[in-house]
Amino acid sequence: MNRFVYSCLLHLAVPFILVKLFLRARKAPAYAKRIGERFSLGLPACKPGGLWVHAVSVGESIAAAPMIRALQARYPDLPITVTCMTPTGSERIQALFGDQVQHCYLPYDLPCAAKRFLDHVQPRVGIIMETELWPNHIHQATRRGIPMVLANARLSERSARGYARFAKLTAPMLRELDFIAVQTDTEAKRFLSLGAREAAVQVTGSIKFDLTVDAHLIDDAQQLRESWGAIERPVWIAASTHEGEDQILLAAHRRLLEKYPDALLILVPRHPERFKAVHTLCQARDFVTERRSTGTPVTAAISVLVGDTMGELLFLYALADCAFVGGSLVPNGGHNLLEPAALGKPVLSGPHVFNFLEIAEQLEKAGALRITGDERELAEAIAGLWASPEDANLMRAGALQVLRANQGALQRLVNGVALHIDRH
Repeated sequence: MNRFVYSCLLHLAVPFILVKLFLRARKAPAYAKRIGERFSLGLPACKPGGLWVHAVSVGESIAAAPMIRALQARYPDLPITVTCMTPTGSERIQALFGDQVQHCYLPYDLPCAAKRFLDHVQPRVGIIMETELWPNHIHQATRRGIPMVLANARLSERSARGYARFAKLTAPMLRELDFIAVQTDTEAKRFLSLGAREAAVQVTGSIKFDLTVDAHLIDDAQQLRESWGAIERPVWIAASTHEGEDQILLAAHRRLLEKYPDALLILVPRHPERFKAVHTLCQARDFVTERRSTGTPVTAAISVLVGDTMGELLFLYALADCAFVGGSLVPNGGHNLLEPAALGKPVLSGPHVFNFLEIAEQLEKAGALRITGDERELAEAIAGLWASPEDANLMRAGALQVLRANQGALQRLVNGVALHIDRH
C-alpha cells in the first residue's frame, strides 16, 4: 500500500472515525469537544516559525517534558507548539506548561488537514515522540523543507513486522525523517531494515532514564502516610492497569490480606474513562474502597484506594513500598518501569513487556525487576519483599544502578535536535 491508497482509505474512514469519537465521548465527554482541530479547522492562533513537538497522549507528553524544557532553555525566543491526540494528553500538556507553549490537537493524517496545519504553525523543525508516525504530515513537512525528528524512538519486534507489511508506505516515510534518535541498538537495526537512512539513525538511549524526582514529592508522600497512620502499614501500588488486569490484581490483594490483614492496595487505571468501573469492581469484590479524588483520609478500614486523579502517578508511586506496572498481565506491552525505579521502589511486572523489552531485561539482570505471571506469583513476590527488607533494598540498589548507567540520553537528544534547528 502506497501513500495515495493510504490517503484514500483514510478519507473513506472519516465517518467511522467520527462515530468512534462520539462513542468514546459517552465515557469521556471531552472527546466531543474541539473536533474541528482534528481536521485543521478552527486551530487556535499561534506564533509561527518555532518548534513543533507531537506527543500522542499522556505518557509521551510526560516523556517529552524534559526535552521541551531543555529546548526552551536553549532557544528561549522560539515558540513551541505541542500537539497530542487525546483529551488526557491535552490536559497533561496544559498542566505541565500552561501558557509557556502553544497547544492544539494534531489533525488527522489527511493530506489537506496536514497542509493546513503546517501552513498555520510553520514550524522550523518538527519533533515526533517515540513511534507516532503519520505519512502525510511527514511528507508535507518534507515538501516544505521542515526537518523531521523522531525523538526517543522505540520500535518493538511486533511493530516492526507491522510496518514491514506496508513497506511501500512506511519505507518512503522513514527515508523522509532527518534524525531518528533511537533508544537501543536493536531498535536502530529495525529502523534501518525498514528503510530509514543510516545517516539519520543515531542511538541516543532512552530519555526516560534521565528522570529526576523532586525531593519534596517524597517528603509529601511520607507526610501523607503519617497522616493516614500508615507508616508501618504494608502498601503496594498497581499502576497503569488495563481492562482484564484489575481482577487479577484484586485476587492477588485478597491473598495478601490473608497474611497481612492491614495491607493497602493503590489501584491506578491507565485510562480515566475506567476510573468509575474499577471503583465499582472493587466494591463488587467486597473490598472497602475509597477514591483518591475525594481527598478522604485513608483509614485502617480501607483496603483499596483507587487512584482516579491525573498527574499524580509519581506521587502515588512514592506512597507505596513496592510497585507493579500494568499493561503487562495482558498483551499490551507494558508501561514505564523506570518511574517507580527512580523512586527507589522494588518493581514488579507481568510477562508482556515488549514495549520496554531492553529496559526490562536490564532491570531484571540487575535484580531490580520481578516478572510474575498470575495472582499467586504476584502475591508471593510482594509478601516476600514485605517479609525481607534486605531483598527490597537489593532491588532498590539495582534499579538505581541501572538508571545511573544509562543517563545522558536527554542531552544527546537535545544536541541532535539542536543541529537541525541551527541549520534552519
